Amino acid sequence: MENRLAELAVELFEMNAVKFGSFVTKAGRQTPVYFDLKVIISHPRLMKSVSTLLWTLAENGKSVSQICGMPYTVLPIAALMSSESNIPLLIRTETESSGSKKIIEGQFKQGENCLIIGDIVTTGINVLEAVKDLTDVGLKVKEAIIILDQQQGGDHNLRTKGIQMRSLYSLTSLMQHLLNAGKVTSAIVEDIKYYVEQNQAQLSCKGNSVSRLRLDFASRAKLAKNRAAANLFNIMSAKKTTLCLAVDLTKADKILKLAELAGPHIAVLKTHIDVVEDFTSEFVDKLKQLSKKHNFLIMEDRKFADIGHTVSLQYRNGIYKIAEWADFVTAHTVPGSGVISGLQDGLKGINEDRGIFLVTEMSSEGALTIGEYVKHSVLLSETSNLIAGLVCQSNTFDDPGLIQLTPGIRLEESRDDLGQQYRTPQMVINAGADLAVVGRGVTAAQDKLLAIIRYKEKLWQAYNERISS
Repeated sequence: MENRLAELAVELFEMNAVKFGSFVTKAGRQTPVYFDLKVIISHPRLMKSVSTLLWTLAENGKSVSQICGMPYTVLPIAALMSSESNIPLLIRTETESSGSKKIIEGQFKQGENCLIIGDIVTTGINVLEAVKDLTDVGLKVKEAIIILDQQQGGDHNLRTKGIQMRSLYSLTSLMQHLLNAGKVTSAIVEDIKYYVEQNQAQLSCKGNSVSRLRLDFASRAKLAKNRAAANLFNIMSAKKTTLCLAVDLTKADKILKLAELAGPHIAVLKTHIDVVEDFTSEFVDKLKQLSKKHNFLIMEDRKFADIGHTVSLQYRNGIYKIAEWADFVTAHTVPGSGVISGLQDGLKGINEDRGIFLVTEMSSEGALTIGEYVKHSVLLSETSNLIAGLVCQSNTFDDPGLIQLTPGIRLEESRDDLGQQYRTPQMVINAGADLAVVGRGVTAAQDKLLAIIRYKEKLWQAYNERISS
């Protein structure tokens, strides 16, 4: 088999399935190597060879009742394996856009064992997403066999979730085959080796049998992998507040005045900096001074949602230079892990603790942040220690080291004319909120200090009842 793998490596190289240079991955990372395994389907003999070699990796092949190829790149190979082994094929559609509204297409029975066939594994998150969809419909998944392991934490991450992964190649073994065949230089091999060493991503292990909703903030601070999140847990515990004040005001002096008033009572001050009409760097300096004086953190609710390179520029450049002063930012997960990579890149040279809140659910009526989007966002939150928490309306995750930020709070349940839905402090805390966002309930109040104190007390009372219940 080793000889055939060596021959296949050369064939893949000669058909331009393996390329070297400077590339940007879908995750927004710079990489010196790029794989385009879609070209395999244009070579029937090679496709058959790959399917045969892959099947030799299936340790529990005799107990497999279903095969699922993912992503679409590998479906033709999986179909060939299904035909040769006489084992039914399932298709994961990734969306519910088909007429049947099913994510998993095909005929199967509850409890059947399904083998995942994949092309490339990096962190393993795509495989874990497929595993969740398959297990959600009653199938069992114990194993995944793939063509290439890029050695960036995927094998470890899958094993911690109980999935055995086997691959035809690791990135290291593939490079060795190409070096032996004289297709690449030793310098390229060393460059790839360095890239592998510098790009490890291991999913966090929850490792705590106690529900995060029953743990106090001081205990959870010790479990937080993000240092800014740990700091926030400690601030909430010390100041006895879960209040995040949204100062969606357009004048700098009004924001500073409200920050001075609210500072002793809040854990976080949340801004939308692009609505400030008279923004200056001096305004930011004064805001930071107030945050230190009153021991609260600053969140810029930017909701980054672009490709990694653009997000990096938006974060650290322009007139706002958000990376320099915001302890936390928010980001949509629509772009995938590239938005996290972009924010990480934007922090180069900045030595302050920073964190990201991933927008997982929104409080507006008719929001599309539901179903698959929520599941994928939660999985994405496990891929980087830069993640401080998730913005959501319900208890969607288990990790006690992450913070649930919930917007849309009023003392009485209501909604506005633009589709914003409000819930009471008791409702949001019981639904998992650790940090609760209040905006117009304070900014529109006649007595702002009284409103701040009322929200603070109501939220803290609900939190105490939650952890003691």
